[in-house]
Amino acid sequence: MSSTTATQELSVSSTDDLRARASGSLERCGVRLSLGAGPRMSARSPITGEDLFEVQGAGRAEIEAAIAAAKAAFAKWRTVPAPVRGALVKRFGTLMTEHKHDVAELISIEAGKISSEALGEVQEVIDICDFALGLSRQLEGRTMPSERPRHRLMETWHPLGVVAVISAFNFPAAVWSWNTAVALVCGDSVVWKPSPMTPLTSLACSWLLERAIADCGAPDGLHQLVLADAEEGQALVDSRDISLVSATGSERMGAQVAPRVAARMGRFLLELGGNNAAVVAPSADRELAARGIVFAAAGTAGQRCTSLRRVIVHEDIADELLSGLRAAYERLPIGDPLAEGTLVGPLINERAHRGMVEALERARADGGELLVGGGRRPVAGHPEAYYVEPAVVHMPTQTELVQRETFAPILYAMTYGELEDAIALHNGVPQGLSSSIFTRDQREAERFLAADGSDCGIINVNIGTSGAEIGGAFGGEKSTGGGRESGSDAWRAYMRRATNTINYSDELPLAQGVEFG
Repeated sequence: MSSTTATQELSVSSTDDLRARASGSLERCGVRLSLGAGPRMSARSPITGEDLFEVQGAGRAEIEAAIAAAKAAFAKWRTVPAPVRGALVKRFGTLMTEHKHDVAELISIEAGKISSEALGEVQEVIDICDFALGLSRQLEGRTMPSERPRHRLMETWHPLGVVAVISAFNFPAAVWSWNTAVALVCGDSVVWKPSPMTPLTSLACSWLLERAIADCGAPDGLHQLVLADAEEGQALVDSRDISLVSATGSERMGAQVAPRVAARMGRFLLELGGNNAAVVAPSADRELAARGIVFAAAGTAGQRCTSLRRVIVHEDIADELLSGLRAAYERLPIGDPLAEGTLVGPLINERAHRGMVEALERARADGGELLVGGGRRPVAGHPEAYYVEPAVVHMPTQTELVQRETFAPILYAMTYGELEDAIALHNGVPQGLSSSIFTRDQREAERFLAADGSDCGIINVNIGTSGAEIGGAFGGEKSTGGGRESGSDAWRAYMRRATNTINYSDELPLAQGVEFG
């Protein structure tokens, strides 16, 4: 097994150009970069691998002050009627629409997403604002029959408190907005610690929200941005003034966050790793399956939590499908994500590239065969930029390596004979985020959707594993964390429930026929 490294060097935007474009987008969003005496962090672009700016960070004292400000704002915000809270989110959505291209450009510059995907991410922010606006008039309770005469039994939902949102680099705007838009409508305040790798996008989003807060006369301090590293961010995990910690990241991070929050009896909502698979049945539309697989596996350079990591294809069609995938991979345009026509941008940093190289070496040791890709594309004058060729590796079995998530564009291909075997392979990993099956046989589709089918939180038929819509709850099972965001009844995570009994009689009957007195 060997990787092929292209000799032709890529041409990308210059650091000066990226700096100028980022400055323009920030200025149009109202952001003014300034440096105080506290900690600082670098804003870097994976397009060139070079730093663009220094930005003001937050130390432990600044984080504690942000929590205190959010707590004070919550005391006021929780009494504001929910439809009025919805007006704030509506205004924010309008501002994001006006600055859609500015924020998307920052996402491309900092996260390396191609322009189409960056614009799609900002559209997710706009869509969740629409969803939350409607939700502001639908935060329903429930009324149930009481066994006692002239009594009413009901449930009501109330604002929870301060919500800490810890987000990752790969969706620097969308995942924050999923939590923030819904939390604000539910009556909560928010403290946001974004990834240190995407501070510029975070500043732009936060400033636009601050503008909406001012426009709507909402309480000062309602939303707090803290730019900090993981060590300083532990203050959010440990603070008893944080009612809910919503954290997106690796399984390792979640395993550290969950017990610390639980130890203080706080709540947590976790969106962690995905090791997503697609089953391709003999009846599948082969062209449709190939298109869905390529986007899910190679899109965003394999740096989505829903990226396709494994394809489990029936042995009768494996040669045909893998041959088609190889041909498609060889034609993938790799390069500057801001350039028209690019489909695969850079990995976020050297660490991600090292993880890909090590995984391919381990796959070879495990008996895997590299079918296509795996090499690095050099960039003239930018040795710290990491562009790679998405790889497909045929694996004889689902080894320990395949059961881990490598956050890079590696697709492991395996074969199966019976659907039961495919489902066992599919479920035989610790993660349980997203899954799909390509089939035109309804019985196969229904079997995959059944209780003893896919064990993931997201189960698709005839589409890939990535590309979730606002409205459906997003999240996964097992070591993915069990959290749900951005749709359905996910709003309940941001509120507290109270059961109410109202006696409007002149008597005092007890439940279950208890007699006392």
